[in-house]
Amino acid sequence: MALQFEAFHAGGLAPGWNLLVQGHSDSGEDQFEINFLSETGDIVFHIKPRFSSATMVANAFQGGRWGQEEASSIFPLVLGEPFEMEVSSDAEHFHVHAQEHKVLQFAHRHRPLAAITRVQVLSDHRLAQVELARKGLSWGAGGY
Repeated sequence: MALQFEAFHAGGLAPGWNLLVQGHSDSGEDQFEINFLSETGDIVFHIKPRFSSATMVANAFQGGRWGQEEASSIFPLVLGEPFEMEVSSDAEHFHVHAQEHKVLQFAHRHRPLAAITRVQVLSDHRLAQVELARKGLSWGAGGY
């Protein structure tokens, strides 16, 4: 798979950050994944749609080994169709939405959360947009 997007934030990407990925699942089933990495290089959150089994799988690769895989059978993606996935985090979990459906909630296995400093999107699919933004920022009641 090709690296399509990578971002780094020294202050940490969890909690409070939101990743939005839009693309087209045109060919090569199961050739798309999102990884959040710690400053030591561990994959603290890995999410991968598996079109072949219509499941969304999540895991973590820490200390040189994969943990217990978690899977969701809520799978609103269709091979050959445009897709949208969103990953956000709070103090306890990563949350994954696809096509505006909540598909998975994954408890943080890595602490401190501030050590989650990098995100990667790997894909052989065409990606139309990848956006990483801090959630919850506002200018207050007046709007400015």
